Amino acid sequence: MKEIIERVQAPTPKFFKKIRTIGLTLGAIGGALLTAPITLPPTVLSIAGYLATAGIMASAVATAAKEGQEKEPNP
Repeated sequence: MKEIIERVQAPTPKFFKKIRTIGLTLGAIGGALLTAPITLPPTVLSIAGYLATAGIMASAVATAAKEGQEKEPNP
């Protein structure tokens, strides 16, 4: 558990910061469509659900990425 906390608190590489921002944007768009006060076609709601899920997952993975030394492969 300590390793996970350290990993999330470590500096995030620039590329993954962009991925995190894109993921948050997709999640927000999907969430807005899902909670829209108007009736939307089922196809749009389905796509909105996928957008929200993909956005949340991309943000979570990007947050867990960290800068630092890469482990050397075992021979």
